[in-house]
Amino acid sequence: MYVFPRNFKREFPKITHGDGIYLFDDKGNRYLDGCSGAVSANIGYGNKGVAEAIFDQICKISFAHGSIWDTEINEIAARKILNIAPKGFSHVWYVNAGSESTEAAIKMAHQYFLERDGRSEKHLVIGRNNGYHGSTLGTLGIGGNVNRRKLFMTMIKDHPKIETHYCYRCPFNKQYPGCGLECARSLEEKINRVGAQYVSAFIAEPIIGSTAGAVVAPPEYWEIVRDICDKYDILLIADEVMTGVGRTGKNFCVEHWGVTPDIIASAKGLASCYFPAGATICTQKIADAFANGSGIFAHSHTFNGMPAASAAISAVLDFYTQNDLCSNAAKMGKIIERYAPAILECEYVGDVRGKGLMWGFEFVKDKKTKEPFEKTKGVGTKFRDFCIRRGFTVYPGASMVDGVNGDNIIIAPPLIITEEQITDFLDMLVDALRAFAKELQG
Repeated sequence: MYVFPRNFKREFPKITHGDGIYLFDDKGNRYLDGCSGAVSANIGYGNKGVAEAIFDQICKISFAHGSIWDTEINEIAARKILNIAPKGFSHVWYVNAGSESTEAAIKMAHQYFLERDGRSEKHLVIGRNNGYHGSTLGTLGIGGNVNRRKLFMTMIKDHPKIETHYCYRCPFNKQYPGCGLECARSLEEKINRVGAQYVSAFIAEPIIGSTAGAVVAPPEYWEIVRDICDKYDILLIADEVMTGVGRTGKNFCVEHWGVTPDIIASAKGLASCYFPAGATICTQKIADAFANGSGIFAHSHTFNGMPAASAAISAVLDFYTQNDLCSNAAKMGKIIERYAPAILECEYVGDVRGKGLMWGFEFVKDKKTKEPFEKTKGVGTKFRDFCIRRGFTVYPGASMVDGVNGDNIIIAPPLIITEEQITDFLDMLVDALRAFAKELQG
């Protein structure tokens, strides 16, 4: 074995090809991809139109360094991204992955104030305790996931955190709506304690991904944090790496609440895993500060804006819009919603939540007390492996309860899934949950 694996102590099935929502291994087994890889393969596998678009672009020009050249395909793809972005967004900064997108977003926020004011002390980004925004040292500093941070704490510049909206386990021991949305209003207290003059941005996922399992914000949350950011001259960054491009039944998830952030980080579904690609999208206000200042964003990587990557984005977005996959995600989400009570009835399932084609549920040892399983049991990972043996996949997460314990599962099949396919998938899921409960008991 020459490849450095994700886990030296685990043997992985070898996937040979994919077709639509299915993956196939070298033993001929078929798996329904119930999580789109890592909530990323939005248009499924084996799309020949996208493959041909990438091939055609590579044959023309595969690489043109952005410090020297521009290409037409980059402009074409950017225009298509902005066509699905919320009103007010005007410019696209290309990256290669989600971590790069959020890294670019926090750097863009910092430099925005330098460009606008000539000097600035605004160097801190407020994140959330259950937040995850990437694996670079910069993004680990703004994220709050203990497991991902602990090995590298001595290398990380830490940033302030607030509690996450997590109604099932409210960190303030309150209940919505009588809680007064303390999870949102605590942002103002944190800003005042840190000093607004030192804070450039607040970053959050509209629906929390792997670190909490598709936890949805209360209806008023995003409006409140938007108002607080405006009050203190702080930028609002929406991390839509996982939730963007139709995943939740809107082009971008923040649209569910009618709020416009200043910067959106996007990746995953943008090129649907046909090419490593992402984008940091900003409003005209942000772009103007750079244009009227130095003119240069002091951040780049060699492969930013590769023409082949832009060709992938362009073709994926064409397929996405032509087939109205955003509406399909919303429609399929209603079917998941109908299955939610059956999932919740399964033993050891404490909560079910989500929107569109991004739903999650949480394993608990005791439904009444909400006591989680111990980390050592690895319940989420065991359930994923249990599902793989039954011919489908899910996406496990952990440690959302106290930074150590807790197991959640995300279900997020490709946006192309049909009503018949999602019904089959959900039937398999409920059956697996019932069988898995017996295994846990035994």
